[in-house]
Amino acid sequence: MKNTILMLFLLVAVSTFAQEKKLKNAKFATEISGNCDHCKQRIEKTALSVSGVKSADWNVDTKKLTVIINEEKTSLNAVKKAIAAAGHDSDTDKTTEQTYNALPQCCQYERK
Repeated sequence: MKNTILMLFLLVAVSTFAQEKKLKNAKFATEISGNCDHCKQRIEKTALSVSGVKSADWNVDTKKLTVIINEEKTSLNAVKKAIAAAGHDSDTDKTTEQTYNALPQCCQYERK
């Protein structure tokens, strides 16, 4: 009986420590379609509007968005979905035709 309780305790302890910890300052980079400084403002503003996003920087030349997020509050997928809703495609989420067509002419990038 004593051994059973000890084994059960060890099993619970090991499984507790084995859980993946979510980072409060996780840094991610992802590709987001866009063309100009207007796109940059829209993409960064949209990313920062997602709860848990601490910083966002989109590079016009490389089309890379770098974000620092609190993984306990949000995920990179949530950020990509919000940006797609604002009119910009990512590698996993595409905006609707209607939203894309509503972008200013200078922001209408070549869609893949």
